[in-house]
Amino acid sequence: MERQIFLNDTTLRDGEKAPGVAFTTAEKVGIAESLAAAGVPEIEIGTPGMGAEEMEAVRAVVALGLPVRLLTWCRMLSEDLDAAIESGVPAVNLSLPASDIQLTRKLSLDRAGALEVVQRMVGHAAARGLFVAVECEDASRADRAHLADVIETAARAGASRVRLSDTIGVLDPFSTFDLVSEMASQYLMDLEFQGRNDFGLATANTLAAIRAGACHASVTVGGLGERAGNATLEEVAAALAVLDRANTGIDLKALPELAAHVARVAGRRIPAIKPVVGADVFTQETGLDIAELLREPCTYQGLDPALVGRHHQAVIGKHSDATAIAHVLKEKGRELEPNLTAAIIARVRSTASETKSTIAEAQLVKLYDELCRAASDRSLAKE
Repeated sequence: MERQIFLNDTTLRDGEKAPGVAFTTAEKVGIAESLAAAGVPEIEIGTPGMGAEEMEAVRAVVALGLPVRLLTWCRMLSEDLDAAIESGVPAVNLSLPASDIQLTRKLSLDRAGALEVVQRMVGHAAARGLFVAVECEDASRADRAHLADVIETAARAGASRVRLSDTIGVLDPFSTFDLVSEMASQYLMDLEFQGRNDFGLATANTLAAIRAGACHASVTVGGLGERAGNATLEEVAAALAVLDRANTGIDLKALPELAAHVARVAGRRIPAIKPVVGADVFTQETGLDIAELLREPCTYQGLDPALVGRHHQAVIGKHSDATAIAHVLKEKGRELEPNLTAAIIARVRSTASETKSTIAEAQLVKLYDELCRAASDRSLAKE
């Protein structure tokens, strides 16, 4: 049986913390609709305590009546929780540092004081009928015994889930697995993991957390977020489906357009080599790879592009061989003459080296036609 994993997208909250990113209310509404259409089961839609403009955006998303769970993020302060309740959102993520360094330097709290805050604020939110998740900020640097106490206190006060956040991105897959498995083995509480990408490990850490027992994961479209960003929705959803055979409910075919949508409104460019949704990730130039893909795709295919609504593309460049060139020419109505094979390969390689780019299909046809005319002229001259 497939394991059910729930992805909580926080593009509208944590993703917007990326430098220079500021979504309008209309843009937030559009992103929320796209996320719901893609099958994302939970959306963290903002921070009502930020003020009137954020409250307006949160209310606008709530008013959509989307068939997903909507959460807002709150500090463990009464004014933040009151703002969330006023917004009409049905669920809250109450956040408090878990590490000693953040507790003492940010809040001047000791561990005992932190537990009192958790018990009081979670109890207050639960009494108001809200679904309550608790975020342990900087869980990666927290004392394990205190982290266990936070989880136990949150559960007893009425929380339904605890998020273990690698706030400064210092975990690796091994330490992530160790942390989550230790917490999961002690409590029956649902655990969520939030990975940051400071060392490029957010997706790997998220998968490790899920394999260790977490059943929820925090993600953003395109990995959008502060510093190096968050775990990427597209990467995590595809990896869970293909590598772990898990059920997330995400429509993988919707991911490329979803990523393009968020990139447009965020004013960000999707790198060509971005996994799953980048322009070049299903593109092959190397001759051997193309030949094998044409013959038997699984030889050089880890992720079937059809799963995410895409397809393989062969491009011609310095590393292309006769098979690849012949394939592209045939698609354009040309048959590669055996006596011109060496010449066209040489022309392709020299052109690609000079321009430091691939050869467009029209350009390849032009180069080949020139060779054909030159060969014809030579033949006529001999006659």
